[in-house]
Amino acid sequence: MSATQPTCPASRSKIVDLYFMEHRAKLIDIAAFLDRLDRAGNHTAQDDFRIEAFRQALAIVSDDQAHRTKRILDLFSDHSTEPLASAAGMKGAFGTYPGPPSSDREGGA
Repeated sequence: MSATQPTCPASRSKIVDLYFMEHRAKLIDIAAFLDRLDRAGNHTAQDDFRIEAFRQALAIVSDDQAHRTKRILDLFSDHSTEPLASAAGMKGAFGTYPGPPSSDREGGA
């Protein structure tokens, strides 16, 4: 972490006292989710764009750099300006941007 002026009115110790157990439980939930993926056996989930983004977000969480929240939100956001024709009838959300169609990616598919 950078040695900058504190901007939070609570001390680090107070924040840990207040929130550690809550976030410990969330980390255990994440570990359980990843364990379930591993036990699924087929390992095709590693090819899923959502899992790829999830793992990238986990790397950001642990990289000890500033603005983790913003960087993760940017990672999960769709920065395109044109609507996707393939999503026209969709009412749900994926939780992260799937990227361009495979034909638009490097190397194509």
